[in-house]
Amino acid sequence: MTKLADTDGAVVEPEQLRRATLASSVGSALEYYDFYIYGLASALIFGPLFFKPLGDSGALIASFATYGVGFAARPFGGVLFGFIGDRFGRKMVLLMTIGMMGLASFAIGLLPTFDQAGMLGAVLLVALRIVQGLGAGAEQAGATTLISEVAPAKRRGYFASLPFVGIQLGTLLGAGTFALIGMANKSVLEGWLWRVPFLASFVLIVVALFIRLRLKETPVFQELEKHKNVVKNPVGELLRHSKKNVLIGIGLRMGENGNSSIYGTLLISFISVKEGVFPGDKFIGPVGLLIAAGFAAVMVVTFGALSDRIGRVKVYRYGALFQAVFAIPAFYLVTLGNVTLVWAVMVVGIALGVQSMLGPQCPLLPELFGSQYRFTGVALSRELSAVLAGGLVPVFGATLLAATGNSWVVLAVYSLVLALISYVTTFFTPETAGRDLLSLEDAK
Repeated sequence: MTKLADTDGAVVEPEQLRRATLASSVGSALEYYDFYIYGLASALIFGPLFFKPLGDSGALIASFATYGVGFAARPFGGVLFGFIGDRFGRKMVLLMTIGMMGLASFAIGLLPTFDQAGMLGAVLLVALRIVQGLGAGAEQAGATTLISEVAPAKRRGYFASLPFVGIQLGTLLGAGTFALIGMANKSVLEGWLWRVPFLASFVLIVVALFIRLRLKETPVFQELEKHKNVVKNPVGELLRHSKKNVLIGIGLRMGENGNSSIYGTLLISFISVKEGVFPGDKFIGPVGLLIAAGFAAVMVVTFGALSDRIGRVKVYRYGALFQAVFAIPAFYLVTLGNVTLVWAVMVVGIALGVQSMLGPQCPLLPELFGSQYRFTGVALSRELSAVLAGGLVPVFGATLLAATGNSWVVLAVYSLVLALISYVTTFFTPETAGRDLLSLEDAK
């Protein structure tokens, strides 16, 4: 079989690279399908279904709190499965996480509502959200690590960003599904139709498991095993050697992950609540997200490939700066009551702002860490930031919006601050493009 020689000495089989890309992409699609259907359900229907006694604002905040619980569980999943991935191999983790996430989503579609079983449904919803979070805590870290360790070094940015097209596919599926069911009669939607997107995740589970069972272990982990360099306690080694790079990873993610939640969840609630720009209209937000995801699928790969040419840090820095500069005019434009403007803001914010950071981030995070604890380092960086940025954004943002009478300034300042955190972090980030991933040492 023809093999691709990598610049760091590894040898890559084209078939393995194709399978790794497909396996990672399908997993990303399932995670973000779950992510967006849960986020959209939290913004649009979970409040009255599970938290009816709390009133409109209270139910929305409680609904977003369950959304945040999943993020709180992610670091624990990241540590647990990061340990397994660095100790026993990347493939095993990818099989475990996809099963956990998919089955939890499927089970949410079977839950009783408040009218059917009181608060039991809400309790079970929280429990299943925790299971989702544990699985998701290592899914993206595993996909990122896997593809980075298989891809040729000179084109690692391009290949590492390809699986994240799956994120946009998952978003398209999730937002598209909700855009369609949002057209239904309210009684039908809240009666049974809301269950369909969650039950449909079972199809993605089967496809993802079939593909991942055919994967090989990465060349980097095979080299670690061959030379007996697999460490018994990757978490301990990470904390001993890599605290600085974990903090860098968290800082870099704040602008990307936080703004993804702002544009993908909080903005949709902002425009559709009864005090919103389009009160009661649950169609505009999901359609805007659908359009933005189509553009984002192209742009994440574009920015990933650009980072191969001019460097990870430079692309990331200017992406974060753009997101910061765009924040105030973006959310002001949303208040003008023009649907086209809302969709344009979502496209620019998600496809340009978020993806200009996500594209270079895909290879950068694995390149920050040494090979013995790379999986754990990527997982911990991603998931601690997911709690601080992605998980807290909806519940904290919804609370501030309720307290300020749904003021657009809340969204603008939130977006600006998160983007500036990432911008400043880039000045402490080493350039990692083309780095040898067989190295046991961290990037410095």
